Amino acid sequence: MGVTTAPKTRRVKRPGRLIAEIICVVIAGMVAFPVYWMVLSAFKPTGQIQAENPRPWTLTPTLEHFERVLSGEGFALFFLNSVIVAVVVVALSLLLSFLSAVALTRFNFKGRTVLLVMVLVAQMVPVEALTIPLFFLMRSVGDVAPAFGTNHLGSLILVHLAFSLPFAIWMLRGFVAAVPQELEEASKIDGASRMRFTWQILFPLVAPGLVAISVLAFIHAWNDFLFAKTFIISNTENQTLPLAILVFFKPEDTDWGAVMAGSTLMTIPVLVFFILVQRRLVSVMGGAVKG
Repeated sequence: MGVTTAPKTRRVKRPGRLIAEIICVVIAGMVAFPVYWMVLSAFKPTGQIQAENPRPWTLTPTLEHFERVLSGEGFALFFLNSVIVAVVVVALSLLLSFLSAVALTRFNFKGRTVLLVMVLVAQMVPVEALTIPLFFLMRSVGDVAPAFGTNHLGSLILVHLAFSLPFAIWMLRGFVAAVPQELEEASKIDGASRMRFTWQILFPLVAPGLVAISVLAFIHAWNDFLFAKTFIISNTENQTLPLAILVFFKPEDTDWGAVMAGSTLMTIPVLVFFILVQRRLVSVMGGAVKG
């Protein structure tokens, strides 16, 4: 006797969902188009970049702009400086935000609520309003600790860390609070110390939150131009990539090909870092939607 299968019913999309998907595609296209135009201009010959009727393609791609950027004086050093600042900021942000979130969530102490509010308020202050005061502060710090004063990478690391930590602590606090208290009590019964529970049990459980924090901290430190321009004044050896690209901006004749090529090269590490952590980041977003 043959087994009869029910005919597959074709799911009909609702008009509202179809409109929402169309809007999402349009927004995604608007966001992706500047990136596409940047990469396209990096491969276009100089004469085609500023043509009267620019085309969204090129039949004669060239690498001359990349060669000019890579052969520029100090580009490799600027790239290394950006890597150092971004990696140190990410590492310190993960460590300090995790320990701070554990302290604010697992320990009861006087003034904890006030401290949490202060952390949130610190995140609300505009960056531009603090740039000049931070400059004078870093200059004073340089008198005591020269490695963290102006014209040194230490000043950039401290400033980026100060702006990354408030949001990182506030965000990671929710992940730590989501871990049941009973799990810590069970680990104590099994003989695990608080330190062992924190690093061997709690740390892996909040890893998705740490990944999200690392992405935000890396992007903020890697793409920064304002702080790099403000704190690195005369020491060109400690300049970062955004300042290296600034060299190609000239008052009368801006080298747009080199600017676009340098911007494309700056984007590659961010894409690589995002690809490496995308699975963890997707799990964070999925958990947030479910919650």
